[in-house]
Amino acid sequence: MPNKLTKEQKRILLDKGTEPPFTGKLLHNKEKGTYSCAQCGNPLFSSDAKYDSGSGWPSFWESVSDNAVELKEDNTHGMKRIEVICKKCGGHLGHLFPDGPKDKTGKRFCINSAALGFKKN
Repeated sequence: MPNKLTKEQKRILLDKGTEPPFTGKLLHNKEKGTYSCAQCGNPLFSSDAKYDSGSGWPSFWESVSDNAVELKEDNTHGMKRIEVICKKCGGHLGHLFPDGPKDKTGKRFCINSAALGFKKN
């Protein structure tokens, strides 16, 4: 059953919006656990893959599995980017960039806090 979304969550997950940098409630979360889709609860990222990229959004160097997210070319706003979408419900999560930790995957999943839920281990 879908979760009840706030106006902000709807704007991000359904209308492909973004939250202002450095404002998300999960940006500085350092607890151990799993980040999931705020809309459907699909597990997306582990706290073990979270790092501080300095970008202003929660950043991860990998998703929890191949079934977690879908990547789609995004050429909106005059930019060429890769959109990150929840593979279960299709909700917009954020974007993927190739400037992540080189000692890991080199990827930076730049994700909106409002698109995420969090469950402690």
